[in-house]
Amino acid sequence: MYITIDENDRRALYQQIVDEIKALIAKAELVEGSTLPPVRQVAADLGVNLNTIAFAYRQLQKEGLIEIRHGAGAKVVSRTLVSADEERPIGPLRAALAQLVLSGLSRDEIKALVADELSGLMKGQTR
Repeated sequence: MYITIDENDRRALYQQIVDEIKALIAKAELVEGSTLPPVRQVAADLGVNLNTIAFAYRQLQKEGLIEIRHGAGAKVVSRTLVSADEERPIGPLRAALAQLVLSGLSRDEIKALVADELSGLMKGQTR
C-alpha cells in the first residue's frame, strides 16, 4: 500500500490518509480481503504519530470499508460506504467543487480534472 501526505494540504493528516486509502479501494488496488499494514508501520513510514493512523483506520471502519481486529490487523471488507442517510453524497462533492472554483479554475478545467480523476478511480470497471 502506497500512500502519501502533503503538509501543505489543508485537510487534517488523518483525513488525507483516509482519502488515500479510499482511493486505493475505489481503484481496486486494495480489494476485499486485502490486509492493511499495521498502524505502527504506516506511522513510521509516513513519519506521523501512530494515533493519527489509528484514528484514520477507525474512521474507515466506521464507514464500513475496513474491519479492525485487535492482534490480527485491519482488512478491507467492502468497496461500498455505509451511509447514515440514503441520499447521494452531494456534500463532499459540492465542497470539492467549490474549492476548485475558488482556486480560479475555469469550468472546462474543472471538468477535465474531474474526468481525469474519475477515469483513474474507475479503471477496469464496466459501469
